[in-house]
Amino acid sequence: MPDIVPLPAFRDNYIWTLRDARFAAVVDPGEARPVLEYLAREKLTLAAILATHHHPDHVGGIAELLRHGPVPVYGPKGEPIATLTDPVAEGDTVDIPELGLALSVLDIPGHTRAHVAYYGAGSLFCGDTLFACGCGRLFEGTAEQMMASLAKLAALPDDTKVYCGHEYTLANIAFAQQVEPGNGALAARLVRDRKLREAGKPTLPSTLGEERATNPFLRWAEPAVIESANKYLGARVSDPVKVFAAIRDWKNRA
Repeated sequence: MPDIVPLPAFRDNYIWTLRDARFAAVVDPGEARPVLEYLAREKLTLAAILATHHHPDHVGGIAELLRHGPVPVYGPKGEPIATLTDPVAEGDTVDIPELGLALSVLDIPGHTRAHVAYYGAGSLFCGDTLFACGCGRLFEGTAEQMMASLAKLAALPDDTKVYCGHEYTLANIAFAQQVEPGNGALAARLVRDRKLREAGKPTLPSTLGEERATNPFLRWAEPAVIESANKYLGARVSDPVKVFAAIRDWKNRA
């Protein structure tokens, strides 16, 4: 796997930059300036652009990057991204020969209707579907779709590194502790991730094993999460979709 470097953008976005000594590819360049500055500073040539979904804070910088030279632009087939050259969906592979890298495409709708992830070499680039200790809002999809997408990601190996689109981790942990106050792994994660942020470092990547142990949006079958969903709803539910939907609605209002 090439080195993976986070380029901060806007207030809390990350543009994930995959690089070796000569070439780079970028995931979700919402703005071009951080990418152009990094490429110039490191004397790298851009080889490819990958988009997970159509929101402007993930694709807004693509047109300007292309003005500096044409490269392939990969992104979801079913979304309106004018700059795409290579629309992709699950079953497709993104080959970046300059980096010796091949990434599998996964369909993970819910946050948007055709959101995709890129997976390979033990790394997952999942945009705004799975966050560190959280998940994206349901802007265009249903709770059932988002649950199925998260379950698909959670089925990947424990040591898979999770590279998501935003630095939301501390706020997500605070909410997760409301849902599952007795989770010791969450308490430990808070201590570690707070130290990282105080040192000016990203909390990412996390791992899927860590997400399964601490992320309430992957833990809809846990008794403590079900109980918290019931308290929030003021009703007894155990259906996983209803539990997940309740936790997502609670987070929306938190």
